[in-house]
Amino acid sequence: MAGVSSCMKYSMFFFNFIFWLCGAIVLGVSIWIRVSKNAQEIEASLNQTLQESVKSLQSTSEDSKAIREKFQEFEETSHCCGLLNGPKDWGNNFYVPLGGKKVCECDSEDSSTDLCTYYQDRYIYKKTCGEVIIKYLKDHLLIIMGIAFGLAVVEILGLGFSMSLYCQIGRK
Repeated sequence: MAGVSSCMKYSMFFFNFIFWLCGAIVLGVSIWIRVSKNAQEIEASLNQTLQESVKSLQSTSEDSKAIREKFQEFEETSHCCGLLNGPKDWGNNFYVPLGGKKVCECDSEDSSTDLCTYYQDRYIYKKTCGEVIIKYLKDHLLIIMGIAFGLAVVEILGLGFSMSLYCQIGRK
């Protein structure tokens, strides 16, 4: 590595350190979730995050329009409506059609099933998307934690190799 510029060597060390730091944060959060005795605390934290996201659904700005459209696609595929409070989360945007379809509207074949409920002259999905997201996270928590631990191990090995390289360069 004697022919490599010192800028390249130090930038490699710096970026490996940043990746290691991010991995340590992910690992710490994963361990906290795993050993936390109070699952209600984690769910409350997630609900608070979702509550902040409700504001973007209620916003009428052009920036939030893309978010609203993507969320409406999520609602259609997940058969849910709103994040926490159903159609109330959309505020005045509940009446504004996006992409040619009304917000939270059930498909005609789903309206006769238990998925939908009648609300303000139309059928909408009964379940909130917050419930869908929390259920998904609970069902896949071990997989998420496994990925986090795997990434942390790779990043720690990378930091070790980077430190080894740094020490070898320092000796020469």
